Amino acid sequence: MNLSQMARTIRESVTLKLNQTAAQLREKGEPVIHLGGGEPKSKTPIDAVIACTSVLNSGDIKYTPPDGIPALKRAIIRYTEEHYGRSVRPENVVASSGAKQAIMAALISILDPNEEVIYPVPYWVSYPEMIKLAGGVPVAVRAEDGSFCPTVDEIAAAVGQYTKAVIINSPNNPSGVMYSRDFVEGVVDLCRRKSLYLIMDDTYNRLVFDGRAPINVYDFAQEDLDTSRVIVINCVSKMYAMTGFRIGWAVAARELATAMATIQGQQTSGPATPSQWAAAGALNGIQTSIDALRVTLENNRNVLMERLEAFPGIRVTKPDGAFYTFPDFSNYMKDSKKLAEFLLEKVRVVTVPGVEFGMEGHLRISFCGTIKEITEGIERIRWALDPTSPNEIYIGTRRLVRDWM
Repeated sequence: MNLSQMARTIRESVTLKLNQTAAQLREKGEPVIHLGGGEPKSKTPIDAVIACTSVLNSGDIKYTPPDGIPALKRAIIRYTEEHYGRSVRPENVVASSGAKQAIMAALISILDPNEEVIYPVPYWVSYPEMIKLAGGVPVAVRAEDGSFCPTVDEIAAAVGQYTKAVIINSPNNPSGVMYSRDFVEGVVDLCRRKSLYLIMDDTYNRLVFDGRAPINVYDFAQEDLDTSRVIVINCVSKMYAMTGFRIGWAVAARELATAMATIQGQQTSGPATPSQWAAAGALNGIQTSIDALRVTLENNRNVLMERLEAFPGIRVTKPDGAFYTFPDFSNYMKDSKKLAEFLLEKVRVVTVPGVEFGMEGHLRISFCGTIKEITEGIERIRWALDPTSPNEIYIGTRRLVRDWM
């Protein structure tokens, strides 16, 4: 079949593929533990359910404007004022079918062919492919010290004549690391001096631990919103555990927001009407679900860290937020894809290979599941890798004997 060059070069999402694999194995009755997922276990907030149900019960489900219904825009405006201290107008807001579409629309709106977008390593798996889909060139910046946080100088060194934008995701997927205020301020200043766009991916912005406060990019971006090149991305997927509703948004300069809305109008039209009302209900409703989720995730993180820190040969950085950690397993196997496949085959534990996030030898391990899944999953991984572990293990009623050491 004669496919386009783009179709032949864009890779499928490894995280979505792993979700599919885990679901298929479970359907076959396999005792799979999914430590690679990005979905909180908590339920949709009741205010979102009520708002969605009300519009469904009305039977009046029609097209919406490509940039979102007025009720959702008002909710986003109020959210931005409350959590970012920045007053915005409806024409600065674009509601999308998830944060992914908001980022995609922004990239298409700002990139000309072969212009570059910089982002730190490790990075969300979709950034490189989304940039390529928009005709751009992805430029990943790795910290020279091997950490998860490049310096501002290292970001600056990657800026060239074709650089158009920088993407920052904090807390970071996959590491859970929260970039420092000095780093964010430095990147904002760099983008201002070099006339670059800054896409601030705040998907996990309020899921931060140990008493930390979310970092507000507008503390450093003092320009009027309509002259600013800062684009703030957010969604209800993670903090409200509403992944299936597929609602995200961007706050940006009016000219850029208009372009993004035009692009969405040609791509998908407006997001699904019931989902928009659900998102408005969540944003306007009681916010205790976010605090409850954050407390649960912090407790899960602590349990996971206790297990990983007792795991010989593993190097791990404590996550500051989100619900991922990114331990280095290279003492056991340097090829992270082979390691992830080995763990899935031998002990039915799903993890995500670090190479997909730009760092070989690591695995992304999620702690958004249950405590039982976390403890049993790490127990299985250790049994599979640590030669000092017992020679046998039971997975459910299945007895396994390690025959590969």
